[in-house]
Amino acid sequence: MTSSFHDVAQKLAEAGRRFDARGWVLGTSGNFSAVLAHMPLRLAITRSGTHKGELTAADILEIGDEGIVVRGDGVPSAETRLHIEIVAARRAAAVLHTHSVWSTFLSDRCGDRGGVAIEGYEMLKGLSGVTTHEHREWIPVLENDQNMGRLGGVVRELLAEWPTCHAFLLRRHGMYTWGATLAEAIRHVEIVEFLLESVGRAEYSGLAKVEEVAPWRS
Repeated sequence: MTSSFHDVAQKLAEAGRRFDARGWVLGTSGNFSAVLAHMPLRLAITRSGTHKGELTAADILEIGDEGIVVRGDGVPSAETRLHIEIVAARRAAAVLHTHSVWSTFLSDRCGDRGGVAIEGYEMLKGLSGVTTHEHREWIPVLENDQNMGRLGGVVRELLAEWPTCHAFLLRRHGMYTWGATLAEAIRHVEIVEFLLESVGRAEYSGLAKVEEVAPWRS
């Protein structure tokens, strides 16, 4: 797989503006990446400290598999290591990280339970490989950590433990998802954010309780 850096940079910038308009990446929160080539790994990734609603192609850097910048000016996202781990574990073409209110709320609310189970929603069918609303999606929650090397190892272990999950949450931080294409990753952001808000509103209103028991591992 080889993609044009310019085209990918433009699409990541468009995604940033789209997500900012929904309130999912306020301020300088969030980070996005897309694979330009797998062997050797080349990744287009957002520059650290950028407002995602004001992203341009100039705010996208190209890095290698060690996170070293090979094109563009600036420092890549502090969470670059997590993107690299997800790409390796899922053979993903894109990794997107948002900081919405509902992902933050549920990551804290359900952190001690280990994750959030979601089932019965028609929107689940927007996730890759899901064909029925009866599907039960488990979104694990990890404790946040400023040591990216250590957290990257935890992410690697989590993705091995839950091979069919489509996303995970960092506690009091936000949500990570990915896709086999950038378009699929963008769709997964929209689907997962919708589901988290639906579950969060139901939990907060007292109409339902977030599932406390993890599903069987695949």
